[in-house]
Amino acid sequence: MPILVMRWTSSLMALGLLVSVAPAADAQQRRDEQGEARRDLRAGNVRSLRDIESRVLPSKPGMQYLGPEYDPTAMAYRLKFIRDGRVVFVDVDARTGQVRGESR
Repeated sequence: MPILVMRWTSSLMALGLLVSVAPAADAQQRRDEQGEARRDLRAGNVRSLRDIESRVLPSKPGMQYLGPEYDPTAMAYRLKFIRDGRVVFVDVDARTGQVRGESR
């Protein structure tokens, strides 16, 4: 019986560690994305997020805007929206501000 309890306790501890590390890794990734976006903006390679949002948000009436993600390799923003429980992603070329596509 003690071995079973030890295994169960070890499993719970490992799960707790994974749950506590995941948010920190996600936060670090977002900081990295923001830093890349700032560098690309300062270098004149991309438009500002504010400019991108001012172009795209008015085209999505009735949808709640949840926020952006930046992909430095593709030089693209992915804007996340939700309406009626359905999530919609809008991919935007950060260099031109043109919408590349939408996915659900």
